Amino acid sequence: MSASDPERPDGKTTWTREVVEPALAKHAERAPSFATTSGIEVDRLYTEADAPIQYEADLGYPGVFPYTRGIQPTMYRGRFWTMRQYAGFGTAAETNQRFHHLLAAGQTGLSTAFDLPTQMGYDSDDPIAAGEVGRVGVAIDSIEDMRSLLGGIPLDTVSTSMTINATAGILLAFYIAVADAKGVPRAKLSGTIQNDILKEYIARGTYIFPIEPSLRLVTDIFAFCRVEVPRWNTISISGYHIREAGSTAAQEIAFTFANAIEYVQRALAAGLTLDEFAPRLSFFFAAHNDLFEEVAKFRAGRRLWARVMADRFGASGESARLRFHTQTGGSMLTAQQPLNNVVRVTVQALAAILGGTQSLHTNGYDEALSLPTEDAATLALRTQQVLAHEAGVTETIDPLGGSYYVESLTSALEEKAVAYLAAIEEMGGAAQAIDYMQEEIHRAAYRHQLAVEGGERVIVGVNRFTHENAVRVELAQPDFRALEAGQKEKLAAYKAARDASRVRDRIASLRNAARGADNLMPAIIAAVGDGVTLGEISGAFREEWGVYRPG
Repeated sequence: MSASDPERPDGKTTWTREVVEPALAKHAERAPSFATTSGIEVDRLYTEADAPIQYEADLGYPGVFPYTRGIQPTMYRGRFWTMRQYAGFGTAAETNQRFHHLLAAGQTGLSTAFDLPTQMGYDSDDPIAAGEVGRVGVAIDSIEDMRSLLGGIPLDTVSTSMTINATAGILLAFYIAVADAKGVPRAKLSGTIQNDILKEYIARGTYIFPIEPSLRLVTDIFAFCRVEVPRWNTISISGYHIREAGSTAAQEIAFTFANAIEYVQRALAAGLTLDEFAPRLSFFFAAHNDLFEEVAKFRAGRRLWARVMADRFGASGESARLRFHTQTGGSMLTAQQPLNNVVRVTVQALAAILGGTQSLHTNGYDEALSLPTEDAATLALRTQQVLAHEAGVTETIDPLGGSYYVESLTSALEEKAVAYLAAIEEMGGAAQAIDYMQEEIHRAAYRHQLAVEGGERVIVGVNRFTHENAVRVELAQPDFRALEAGQKEKLAAYKAARDASRVRDRIASLRNAARGADNLMPAIIAAVGDGVTLGEISGAFREEWGVYRPG
């Protein structure tokens, strides 16, 4: 017994609740108070009284409603999560090299970042793209770029994720057209497009069109892939960008699910049945630094989504399961003492695994400074592999299930998320509550920044434990000016070699399709096959629909 332990008046060593709780209460004033990002006050000690759960209704078994403990009966005892490292580096050829390097290192799925012009529907030769080509991801202007990006990749066996929203249908069309040309059956293609436009209006900003035609594109992709590309995940509803914009963990769950409910309602209104699209819904969450809150967030999310789908839409089985990808928190990385990020990423990855993620991306330690170097990307992948093979965390399902603290946090987060969802419902749903969600995120981000600046939240190497002689990371910056010039030159040659009359006809067909009500995906695929570029397709839709102007 240490000198700081509470003393028993009778000198015995057997502790009972009657003795311990009063003793702890006497010392409580010595412990600083703490609250999670979601404002949940954390007690010094948790007992069964703090986690009143009904086993079957709240916890149950993995693979069984409400899926709190995981969506598969065997979880990682059956197979590990997909290790899906993010890559998007300048040109399609350079990114293809990174893909092959990561696959050789043991990565099991591809994940693609696109540059801002590609995300915003502009070709690399558009004046508005100047200075941004290839900077935050790969530039994809045409089917030729997609062909280069996927060179040597077995599309019938490798799953590919594409983080793309406003132009998701165009990038998917490029992918399908390349597979068609290679003779790969569409039914064998597997992967994900993010295709979550609502969160762009709320938190990220890479939107193009007004809300209604944007939502039409989303549901057209649902309907097309159900028949033509049945293994494709047609949306990855993203809490990640909501969290990275500054939300709390509870807001991340709630606002993501508000958007998801809107998509489900729109799909049903478009004539799809629930079981035709709901099993292919997937989600994308962040993993931040508070290990236990993050684990509880994932568990609460699974349980809440199952209840939402069952209660609102009558879903069961696969249509009520929350399948999700996780990425470690980019906003948690620090440019100061960047090697500390290795530890942060490990903690965040551990939270995602203990929380039961289906796939995981781990950030490179240098990403607060630049696009990740090859060495940093490899170390990030090795972090996942060490956790999978050496840490013992995959040997049993939901190892923190039943923890008084974790179960209490899980219930508290679910309760907070339900309250946010009720408020959004009163406003008419996610499409009507964009301003509200933005304001709540801004408030949370402001509170966090004040806590960091005031020293209430410690960021190691930033507001505490700083020193001038920290290890410096040397980074070689690409020559983006030369990269952009090369991309524009290649695009000019591509456009010059096309059949101009066919391109004009396809653009006219796209505009006609935009004015009508038929599914847009066949027209987009036909257009890319005849050489129409991403910017030209987006331009045709802009002409018909206009652009979104924030209120």
